[in-house]
Amino acid sequence: MAPPKTFEKIAITGATGHIGQALVTELLKTGKHTITALTRAESKRAPPNGVKSVQVDYNDQETLIAALRGQDFLIIALAITAPPDTHSKLVKAAASAGVPYVMPNCYGADIRNPTLANEPLGAIVMAQIAEIESLGLSYVTLACGVWYEWSLALGDAFFGFDIKSRKAVFLDDGKTALNVSTWEMCGRAVTALLNLPESGASPALEDWKNEPVYVRSFRVTQRDMLDSLHRVLGTTDEDWAISYEPAEKRAQEGLDEFAKGIITGRAKNMYSRHFMRARAGELEFSKDVANEVLGLAEESLDEATKKAVEMLESGFDPLA
Repeated sequence: MAPPKTFEKIAITGATGHIGQALVTELLKTGKHTITALTRAESKRAPPNGVKSVQVDYNDQETLIAALRGQDFLIIALAITAPPDTHSKLVKAAASAGVPYVMPNCYGADIRNPTLANEPLGAIVMAQIAEIESLGLSYVTLACGVWYEWSLALGDAFFGFDIKSRKAVFLDDGKTALNVSTWEMCGRAVTALLNLPESGASPALEDWKNEPVYVRSFRVTQRDMLDSLHRVLGTTDEDWAISYEPAEKRAQEGLDEFAKGIITGRAKNMYSRHFMRARAGELEFSKDVANEVLGLAEESLDEATKKAVEMLESGFDPLA
């Protein structure tokens, strides 16, 4: 009997982006994978050492097919600024090249939640999944909730914190819990998945074939976040200007701002809706969390908060 298929050859787009770097960093630690980064000729960033770089032209499908031929798994980690048809070009090329598995560019989203299609960007995510299925490819999505350190560092429009100005806006009572993940947790989760055989005794990757794998660093409220910031910064509530706002009202404010050309209005709407959905129990996936099955060690909230603070203090641009 042939041994179960393993995933040795991994192709990735966006290897120099925030989530892409996190995935590649953890994959490289195992020494078990040959990682190929698909890069554009005009790209100014080089993939990490140990990653093979192959230049592709997204307007020339043959270059994509050639780069993907022989790969066991394709990870798509595109920036939000990528042209809308890039994802489609990649999955079509993967199908033509015979790549058996794809991780689509929908990190955080729970594709099995029926309300997703009604959320901002939800229709795009569901269209991506539908295309993958229509091409006969298998896939696994990473349902990791929102990215913690990135969201905390991005400012008021996201989790409601302006760390530099010491201002916090609590949505409703500030005690609605969200499932969140750090970039490092995402990298560890994908690495754990790709270290599994495709089939055989559980856990095997086929346990999550054409399904989300649910992971999280922690389940946290805004009140928890502020308490963590206090521990990291040495502050107290008295050092912060704390206000309260109904999540529904804030979500509408975000829509109105976005309509006026204020880009952060979309984030304000999306994150406010996250808290609304979590409060209604729509974003809970505790019974399906795969952390223990995948051997993912617990993370420290304060260490993740500290990282967000350090990002800001170093002048790091979370949107770059």
